[in-house]
Amino acid sequence: MASYDPNNVFAKILRGELPCHKVYEDDKAFAFLDIMPRTLGHTLVIPKAPARNVFDVPPEYLAHVHKVAQRVAKAAVKAFNADGITIHQFNESAGGQVVFHLHVHVLPRHKGEPLKPAATFTEEPAVLAEQAEQLAAALAAE
Repeated sequence: MASYDPNNVFAKILRGELPCHKVYEDDKAFAFLDIMPRTLGHTLVIPKAPARNVFDVPPEYLAHVHKVAQRVAKAAVKAFNADGITIHQFNESAGGQVVFHLHVHVLPRHKGEPLKPAATFTEEPAVLAEQAEQLAAALAAE
C-alpha cells in the first residue's frame, strides 16, 4: 500500500495553502464543504493527523472524526431541513478513494432527490459560502 502524500489537496487545505468553506475545526478534526457536492450541504470531515485512510489513521483520530461527522450530520438535518443523511468513507482506489487523506462524506438527503453523480459539478463559491455559514451556525447552536 502506498504511503501518505503530504502534498495531497486536503493536506494543503489543512495547512492553509488552498481555500475551503470551513464549517468546523478542533484540535483533531476539520470539516469543510465539498466543492463538487453531490447534495446540498455535502461536507467532508478529515483528521488533522496525516492519515492516508482507515488503514493507517490512529484509532483516536478515527473515532474523533466519526464523532464530528455525527455532529455535522445532526446540524445538517437542521440547517438544510434534510430528511436523512448518507455517510460515505472510501479506502484506496479499489474502494473508491480519490483523495488520499482520510475523509468522511456527510451528505444531507431529501426524499425523492437522488445524489448527483460524483465529481461532475462544481458549485459556485458564493453558494458554498452561504451553505457553510448555515451549517456552521447550526453546529454552534448545539
